[in-house]
Amino acid sequence: MARPPAGPPTPTRNTWQAVSTAAAVFVALALSVSACGTGGTGARDEGPAHSDEVAGTGASSAAPASAVPPAKSLTRPAAVKLLMADPEVSTTVKRSLKPCAGDEYPVDLSYGNLTSGPVDDVVVNVVTCSDVVGIGSYVYREQGGTYQNVFQSEEPPVYAEIDRDDLVVTKQVYEKGDPVSSPSGENVITYRWASGRFTEEYRTHNDYSPVVGGAATPAPESN
Repeated sequence: MARPPAGPPTPTRNTWQAVSTAAAVFVALALSVSACGTGGTGARDEGPAHSDEVAGTGASSAAPASAVPPAKSLTRPAAVKLLMADPEVSTTVKRSLKPCAGDEYPVDLSYGNLTSGPVDDVVVNVVTCSDVVGIGSYVYREQGGTYQNVFQSEEPPVYAEIDRDDLVVTKQVYEKGDPVSSPSGENVITYRWASGRFTEEYRTHNDYSPVVGGAATPAPESN
């Protein structure tokens, strides 16, 4: 999921909507995962919420290690076991960790060594099967022979990506009456790993034009 070489990442409306459509997610599940990874922690066990804030800002300690051993290319079934074994993952998300069809789990994976660990970190996004809404984003870092949860956001709709050395979390914003396929805007928050935790570097808010096909208008926000 490459981004422009300079400036804070500001995904276009079409970029996020590609994640928000069933066709895009099923294609994503079939594709090879891109190299990526990162860390932080956030809100838990809240279930669906539609606030503007992204959970996971500035967590200072990692969650307990899971029993799943680290690997260069964590498979989706292994990632599901990792989430299910993680006490920090909400029961709402765990209930969604079932195959949508056959053995196709609603989980996207990205890999990358962004926390200076011995192996790749893993970014995990969980989406719903029915309307393809991101319900949980997580970063797992290898430590002491197991993966530890070092970032999570469970306030849907949310999706995490890797942009060079940064973790970029995109959260769609809906106004009353907005269909799932057409949010009114989005918040894009960039985190960077430093001193054993992720801290927010900057954020951008995009307001979408109500005209069909209209481009998003970026409106930078203060940290």
